Amino acid sequence: RQMRPDYVLLWGWGVMNSTALKEAQATGYPRDKMYGVWWAGAEPDVKDVGEGAKGYNALTLNTSGTQPRVIQEILTRVHGKGQGTGPKDEVGSVLYTRGVIIQMLSIEAVRRAQERYGKGKVMTGEQVRWGLENLALDQKRLDALGFTGIMRPLSTSCSDHMGSTAARVQTWNGSKWEFSSDFIQADEQIIKPMIKAGADKYLADKKMTRRTPADCQS
Repeated sequence: RQMRPDYVLLWGWGVMNSTALKEAQATGYPRDKMYGVWWAGAEPDVKDVGEGAKGYNALTLNTSGTQPRVIQEILTRVHGKGQGTGPKDEVGSVLYTRGVIIQMLSIEAVRRAQERYGKGKVMTGEQVRWGLENLALDQKRLDALGFTGIMRPLSTSCSDHMGSTAARVQTWNGSKWEFSSDFIQADEQIIKPMIKAGADKYLADKKMTRRTPADCQS
């Protein structure tokens, strides 16, 4: 209230975000000058504030809504048959969709591992790790899985567990999230040296040995 900053960045989690938005509303700070990281941009962060959070922006790694085919199939094949275990109105929300993505990545990792170690076989933890480190989800594969428009294609490796370093900005319109930017690519010239420095320090602190290229392909 006293500093009147040009912008506010929310690096919060849970009730921290809705509390900040309510305080901004109470003090008259413009919500369109507030930006949140991707874990500060889901429905629980804004729904209790409603219109008071209108204009708030946050990063997101995935879309939300019920339009994607995989979400439609969940509504039809699960909730449509009375087998849903959670609130139907949360299907397609930011966090729900993120959970669907996580499960898809886990299954695709097992599938990828079976392609290498034997289809139909039970995979070990090490084999599934190989699958997670060798995901190859191009747009054709995402379309086949019903994930068109939900996320960007990604390809992982032993040295790159993220697979994608882009995000979009979404803006709360008072009742739902809407995209307000295209995908923005992270500046890896800045990020990669920081990751390497952090990894090197962790290795030194824990007295660990860096994995070899041969280990990555075993």
